Amino acid sequence: MKKIGMIGGLSWVSTAEYYKRVNEIMQATAGGVSSARIVLESVNRQDYVDAVIAREDEDAACAQIMASARALEAARADFIVITCNDVHRFVPAVQPEVSIPFLHIAEVTAEAIKSQGLKRVAILGVRKTMESDFYPEILARHGIEAVIPDLTEKAFIHDSIYEELVRNEFRQETRKEYQRIIAALGARGADCVALACTEIPLLLDPGESPLPAFSTTELHCQAAVARALS
Repeated sequence: MKKIGMIGGLSWVSTAEYYKRVNEIMQATAGGVSSARIVLESVNRQDYVDAVIAREDEDAACAQIMASARALEAARADFIVITCNDVHRFVPAVQPEVSIPFLHIAEVTAEAIKSQGLKRVAILGVRKTMESDFYPEILARHGIEAVIPDLTEKAFIHDSIYEELVRNEFRQETRKEYQRIIAALGARGADCVALACTEIPLLLDPGESPLPAFSTTELHCQAAVARALS
């Protein structure tokens, strides 16, 4: 079994879900009381947020992820899973500096959407995810178009993640607003939605979505187990 290197802490809420789901899937797949070989490098989210939000210093934020990736490499992980969508924007800068590969969350998500024959996916996540090009570029390679929420929708989604979800707060009124936004994106041409923040599936189960919904957390965990056992 390969060793999974996790970069977590961004937030602890989704990191805990990753640990839980990877081990649930591993036990169901490998049988018995199997559990995954995991080494976790947990980032201090406050340091990360200070760099990204307070100082708007992308280089400093990237340096934190670089240090975590190198620590996982030193711990002899076989591949790296980042338990956060927006941090994947740093993968192109970090990957050449370490010898072990990243399992990219957008690639895993694109493959799942393509397998269902869907073509226009709405992207819901923090502002950096919705406004960065890593999802649209990877989706485009699979023949899929990204549909981005409008300014008001983006503000609500981003703020709800930062003010509620990463604090382990999940409110019914927030869930209903996500459902309304997803329905509106469907009316504008989206045929599915990617829950592209690893906390969103904890608020909104894919089965509660007005459009076919893809939990990036679940897809990433499934892919991590498959690679660990390959």
